[in-house]
Amino acid sequence: MGDTSSARQTTLCPSARPELTDSIVFGIISGTVAEPHVAYLKKTLPVTDELLAKAAPVTPTEIFRTAAPCAASGCQHFDGKDCRLATRIVEKLPVAVEELPPCSIRRDCRWWQQEGKAACMRCPQLITDNYDSSELLRNVATPTVNC
Repeated sequence: MGDTSSARQTTLCPSARPELTDSIVFGIISGTVAEPHVAYLKKTLPVTDELLAKAAPVTPTEIFRTAAPCAASGCQHFDGKDCRLATRIVEKLPVAVEELPPCSIRRDCRWWQQEGKAACMRCPQLITDNYDSSELLRNVATPTVNC
């Protein structure tokens, strides 16, 4: 029997924490402190303790962009149908790149499935733990309250 994991469709959250089950690294943060951006990997890497240790002395989410299976209703950004974070990213953030980035998780990415190219064109500017982020980025990342 062959590996059936590729046949299994999993919707991935491209803003997941690395400590979540089945997390993968799909990008490395590059650029500068003032203007960081994601450099996408050709192939994802499984998150391991050894890989996370390579980020020291900073947090892994300052170095790596990770994805994990979407938690759907278990996530503060999910409204029962859509990822409100993806919606806010598209509505409020400027386009960050001129061409669609080469992304290894795109076909399984919730943001791509929900918002399409508009989300991908903004994704490279998003850093999970960015302690020097703008007020706009902080506002976009803050979960909305569903009434």
